[in-house]
Amino acid sequence: MRYIKAAASQEVEAENRSIRQQVEKMLSDIEKRREQAVIDYARQLDGWEGEFVLSPSKRSELTTQVSEQLRQDIRFAHKQVVRFACAQRESLTGFEMETEPGVRLGQRVVPVSAAGCYVPGGRYAHVASAIMSVATAKTAGVQGIVASSPPRGQSISPAAAYAMDISGADIILQMGGVQAVATMAYGLFDCPQADIIVGPGNAYVAEAKRILFGKVGIDVFAGPTESAVIADESADPMTIAVDLVSQAEHGTNSPVWLFTTSESVGQAVAGLMPKVAADMPNADVVNAAWHNHGVIVLCESRQEMAEVSDQYSPEHVQVLASDLPWWKENLHNYGSLFLGEGSTVSHGDKCSGTNHILPTSGAGRYSGGLNVQKFLKILTYQELSVEANKEFSAVGSRLSRAEGMEGHARACDWRLRKYYPDMHWDFEVYRQKRYL
Repeated sequence: MRYIKAAASQEVEAENRSIRQQVEKMLSDIEKRREQAVIDYARQLDGWEGEFVLSPSKRSELTTQVSEQLRQDIRFAHKQVVRFACAQRESLTGFEMETEPGVRLGQRVVPVSAAGCYVPGGRYAHVASAIMSVATAKTAGVQGIVASSPPRGQSISPAAAYAMDISGADIILQMGGVQAVATMAYGLFDCPQADIIVGPGNAYVAEAKRILFGKVGIDVFAGPTESAVIADESADPMTIAVDLVSQAEHGTNSPVWLFTTSESVGQAVAGLMPKVAADMPNADVVNAAWHNHGVIVLCESRQEMAEVSDQYSPEHVQVLASDLPWWKENLHNYGSLFLGEGSTVSHGDKCSGTNHILPTSGAGRYSGGLNVQKFLKILTYQELSVEANKEFSAVGSRLSRAEGMEGHARACDWRLRKYYPDMHWDFEVYRQKRYL
């Protein structure tokens, strides 16, 4: 492999110590001063003096501002996301089995009690993100869903409010940044304390989730959006350029990559990118992302393209190459896969039905994106009869002593002595004194 275009910036995206220090300080302050600290930060950082919790009347007022066409589009996207999330939910079921006579094991699938869904609202009004997080939590069966989005002017985005409303948010907060994440994590302003916090956000939001992980669950460790296109000689360079530009507009630090076996396709895309970017209203953002983080890699074979893609582990992978089933079978590390020219990442970002909250920064090697199962707990149980204890307590006793855990062994020994008082054992079985 060789680079037709390499990234101008060779810096590895590392943890920003300054951001971490600021976020740690804010979280500590909010944990101590609670609602008053949130009020102070909202005033200081967002200039917000209004109510945080969207009242029923304000919710109705905002949603009525949304045009009928946009309402229809939001409902369409909501339908697709819920349909896919329902299939995910049905794929995971509880069960019970008898593994040995008298030994019954099983699992229950139980939703978390409360979820916090962060919906970005900085450069863009992320309507689709509201659906992706809130509707998925609702489909999982979460009873208490808090959705939060930063205000834009006098309120949060009406379209985002409508999306959160139809998706099933029980409480909608007009609040952004670290203070919003903390509010959901700590259960402020009469919100239920979140068991899990999900949703994309800026570096401060991502760092707040990272720090709070352990106290609450999170969906993914999110970094800048990243997208890759895999292309052979049959791909249309203009389609590639348009799609790469579409993803580069996420931000100046959003990498976009092309892996190709065709030098002519690679060179053509390299020439087209500045032209397509120049036609964008946010050309400065796209050009910065492409210049600093854009990459074109020329590979010798489709096997090498697959290997390179898996090494990068992109958030999104788009395949514009022949034999699509081969790629679906042989690509392993990514957030979401888009097969064929008809499938652009924009579909997944907005309305196709799969979730767009996905792993970045190589996390696709070990994690998938947000899905119904993120809101579910697999709870296991067991029930052993007296008869089963004859074998299982014996094995448990011996294994415990092999590990040096005498208390564990005695819990098994107690049952052996209690259930089988006349049995002779060919290993040590402690005779516990009775104190009652």
